[in-house]
Amino acid sequence: MEWSQEIFFIAFLIAAAAIHEVHGYAVVTGTVFCDQCKDGQISLFDYPLYGIKVGMACPGSDGQFTMWREETTNWLGNYAMNFEGTPDLSGCYSQVSGNAQGSSRCGAAAGPAMHPRLMFRMFDMEMYTVDPLLSQPAQPMPFCSRSTSPVVAPAPPVRLLPPVPRLPPLPPLPQLPPMPPVPYFEASACPYQKWMMPEYKCYWKVVSPDTKVAIIFGLIAGRRYGSDMTLWEGMNGRGDPYRTLLREGTTALLNSYSSIQFPYHPLGVIQHMNWALMGSTRQVLHTALSFLRANSGSTAGTGTATCRFTPCK
Repeated sequence: MEWSQEIFFIAFLIAAAAIHEVHGYAVVTGTVFCDQCKDGQISLFDYPLYGIKVGMACPGSDGQFTMWREETTNWLGNYAMNFEGTPDLSGCYSQVSGNAQGSSRCGAAAGPAMHPRLMFRMFDMEMYTVDPLLSQPAQPMPFCSRSTSPVVAPAPPVRLLPPVPRLPPLPPLPQLPPMPPVPYFEASACPYQKWMMPEYKCYWKVVSPDTKVAIIFGLIAGRRYGSDMTLWEGMNGRGDPYRTLLREGTTALLNSYSSIQFPYHPLGVIQHMNWALMGSTRQVLHTALSFLRANSGSTAGTGTATCRFTPCK
């Protein structure tokens, strides 16, 4: 079982324990990625999409839809659909059905539909997962490489034309606006103090300081820290093991989005946070210390990584 499926498995078990009196319950989970190169597969340049609508349809024996459900992806590109009873969903299919935000440049076309796969069945409850769905822009991004070169037919002979009078020079093009920061291909790790400085606020790209902790880290974190605490408030935590865990966990999540060589993947940060919150105080301190070492640039076997922030313009 892959790590992305493990976290869904843990979340499902927690939900199952909370609703043990309900009989017959099915959950379908999955993730939507932006296929920037329009190559039909997840590559280094692709990222999870927020605010994308995903529809799941289940055709009957007569070809008519017997069930239809639509959900919207969260900040991490994940979606979850709940069904009462224990229906057989193996014949259904999921596909990107729209853009709830209406402004995504990666919502021009939807990738192929995917069938849900039954992961396990327990206590009259079922969990299905769907392979990653793709949403594509109108055209591939300029940085995408061409896998094959087009075959060019030989040009027919051209009759020479008389010279054309030289045109006056065109006026200079206006200066383009500065590009926002992009994820580093080199290792970079910044402590929480750097992330809280005003001159580096432009590096909050995937999540904003006002995003709720419960939305990013899930129900377990919401139960511990409350539903109103923001990521910015969590960055000010100190003196308490659980507040220290939230501060370093939030910093690790931001670093994982800023550098592809950061030791933790974004979903890995969330997974370790939830494991720590479900464990003892000692496990909370151990996880917070691990995040702190990664945020300070210490990586096992590879020395140290520096913070590569430059002041925002």
